[in-house]
Amino acid sequence: MSYDICVGTIGGGLWIGYDAGKKWRQIQGPMDFEGAVRSLAQNPEDCQHLLASVDGAGIYESKNGGNNWKLLSELRDRPIWSLTFDPYDSSRIYAGTRPGLFASDNAGESFEELATTMSDRCIIGVPRTTNVVVDPTRPEVVWASVEIDGLHKSCDRGITWESLGELGPGEFYNDVHGLTIHEVNGRSEILITSPFGLGRSIDDGNSWTWHEFPSFEGSKLEQAYSRCVRAPWGDGTIIVCVGGGIPGAAGGIEVSYDYGETFERASLPDIPNSTMYWLATHKDLPGVVAATSVYGDIYVSEDSCRSWQKLERELGEIRSATLVPSD
Repeated sequence: MSYDICVGTIGGGLWIGYDAGKKWRQIQGPMDFEGAVRSLAQNPEDCQHLLASVDGAGIYESKNGGNNWKLLSELRDRPIWSLTFDPYDSSRIYAGTRPGLFASDNAGESFEELATTMSDRCIIGVPRTTNVVVDPTRPEVVWASVEIDGLHKSCDRGITWESLGELGPGEFYNDVHGLTIHEVNGRSEILITSPFGLGRSIDDGNSWTWHEFPSFEGSKLEQAYSRCVRAPWGDGTIIVCVGGGIPGAAGGIEVSYDYGETFERASLPDIPNSTMYWLATHKDLPGVVAATSVYGDIYVSEDSCRSWQKLERELGEIRSATLVPSD
């Protein structure tokens, strides 16, 4: 299997790792790609069609897997923390910002701010929209996770919103970092992550059960701090990035092969230099995952997380990544 790895960093811009990360190129040219690339998105109808946000510049677009880019939208007045194509209509794009949420209905040429139920202030200052997910079975339903403002839901493609309220017994359960939806025994399950681990809901977010992961040596937290979550292949595999905090002095990857009933910490070639932060998968690359740490470690597995290799290249602070099938 052949694929490239597209990685967004803070301060180092955007990088492409060709042939599974064997050779790397920093994207340069007329665009201001040397700043903060917090979010990437990939068109589900065309794996070569990518979007990347750049703090203070806007959203850039590539139609050839990241080799060439052009400015798509000057959405520059606030940092963009998440980008998402609507899988039912790729001309609709969501941009989660700090704070708030924008949407485009013309393939990203222009965006309008949505009137959400999100707060514009929180205990850490300004909330960040960490993920936007269009429900895989209901085209009209959109979910948005916020750090720190919990989970929000729209039943009309973003026109109106509701907050799901408190997701756990303490305020920081609403510090939602990761969000995905998968199917278990014919019904949808929502998966979220927070500093307290993995939250699971089978009733559309009305109630939650929480799974805590073992802490790390030297961490002040009683449980592992959790970040990105993926359930990528529809076979019961759930992957969660964990660590000792942000940035954390060590990180790990928790893996379940039974829809989250049990987890085990992956055996990595060495201890990551910080909390594991992001996961990149693609439907056309079953069993392949790239996992990145806060401070630039990149690990790749091609056998559904059973074995891993650490790439030689390290890229400073990584905030986003995606896999691009190359044949």
